[in-house]
Amino acid sequence: MIDLEKLNHYFGMFKGLGMQDLKDLFANTSLKTLEISDFFIKEGEQKKQIAYIKKGLMRVFSVDEKGDEITTAIRWEDQFITSYDVILYERPSRFYYQALEKTEILIIDYDLVQGIIAKNPKLEQGRLFFLHNVLKDSFARIESFTLYSPEERYIEFVKSKPSIVNRVPDKYIATILGMTPVSLSRIRKRIATKAQKK
Repeated sequence: MIDLEKLNHYFGMFKGLGMQDLKDLFANTSLKTLEISDFFIKEGEQKKQIAYIKKGLMRVFSVDEKGDEITTAIRWEDQFITSYDVILYERPSRFYYQALEKTEILIIDYDLVQGIIAKNPKLEQGRLFFLHNVLKDSFARIESFTLYSPEERYIEFVKSKPSIVNRVPDKYIATILGMTPVSLSRIRKRIATKAQKK
């Protein structure tokens, strides 16, 4: 059963969006459990679905020409996850969406959401909020690579995601930050050394 209180909090910034609006929006969701390494969406698929992560942890990654996996995002409880390629650009997904833990997700069809929004204009704010966060995440990632050093990127990652750092394997954290696991290990040692000198 979906936790409507959490969703209401998530959308709390929207004036006039009541519990009944949320119930209408999520009345047609389906609950799915992903085991570790199961996929929600694979590269090449065109699933027009949005998932709310009720419990668990997921990563988004692509595979380069050498066969190496490049993790680009991590999502966890009370967040939404979808293929932006499919939703925004109407093209097959270039990424894989995979569970890192046993994960429970609530899935809703994007076209169904669009239909509900058309009948209930108050929910348009929710869609704009969702798209705003997509852009916000994208710009934050671009800025981190252009304005911060690798060490600063790691410190900011830990600061902004303290609850999941220990749940995500180092190799995935390293690729999110644009470095190798060896470089990440060196940065951690350097930070620990600085802390001991204080």
